[in-house]
Amino acid sequence: MKAVILDAATLGDDIDLAPLRDEVDTLEVHDLTTPEQCLERLEDAEIAIVNKVKLEGDLLSSLPRLKLICLLATGTNNIDMETAKRQGIEVKNVTAYGTESVAQHTLMLMLCLANRLPLYQRNVLEGRWNQGPFFCLLDHRTLELAGKRLAIVGSGELGQAVARLATAFGMEVIFTARPGNETREERPALTDIASSLDVLSLHCPLTEDTRHLVNEDLLARMTSGVLLINCARGGIIDEHAALQALRENRIGGLGVDVLPEEPPRNGHSLLNALSEPLNLIVTPHNAWITPEARANVVRLTADNLRSFKI
Repeated sequence: MKAVILDAATLGDDIDLAPLRDEVDTLEVHDLTTPEQCLERLEDAEIAIVNKVKLEGDLLSSLPRLKLICLLATGTNNIDMETAKRQGIEVKNVTAYGTESVAQHTLMLMLCLANRLPLYQRNVLEGRWNQGPFFCLLDHRTLELAGKRLAIVGSGELGQAVARLATAFGMEVIFTARPGNETREERPALTDIASSLDVLSLHCPLTEDTRHLVNEDLLARMTSGVLLINCARGGIIDEHAALQALRENRIGGLGVDVLPEEPPRNGHSLLNALSEPLNLIVTPHNAWITPEARANVVRLTADNLRSFKI
């Protein structure tokens, strides 16, 4: 069987692809692929291996030899699943490959926001410590996590991993009811506990029920010191409303690893706000990128190739 990787560069150049080569007769590797290049590169392949390249219906209908799509990711939204099913193309994804990596990144954001690192780092760069009247700066009130209440939206592997780390810091952890299912669960609805939270961390998929889950109404229910963290998907937070709340000191900090459009070629208000004196952190969707997590992607994809051959 011939397999073609369309966007290997998204795994980085330090990850060994040998486990994939061992499972196929031929592995053709492309760092990146434009939509216009997809047909030519896949026309004689039985297997397509992709991360973020979109495989639309018209393209799949033009690839009669294609039998398997292996996603180097969990989400299947870049694949026309209906056409794939109609064409008899199996689609396999990978899950739980970056649990520890994302959980670590989430706690990094939480700790940095709690200690007002963006603000104190700015003060140091501006020379305010050098000119201070005594040995330390006390301009920004920090938050000790021990004893504070963390709500997590999403009780899967990622949410559970974040809960374990937060518990180690002495935090009280609450999992909220699944958005859209509040009336059928014993877990509390996010809206009901919003006013009691010190930290809110999102680890749920982007669905119609979670789009703008954190909106102006929810922000208005929260305390002025709450820290808001999104390592899930852009759009779960109404980023513009959250930024305005941060500017008006209605929330204590905002940390996001995701934006609605990635890469944000048209810019975004959160990126523009990084030049302002705010307790704001934006990271470039890199919570998942530890070498261990990326190697897991390859290992799990090799497992998918092996199971397909059987």
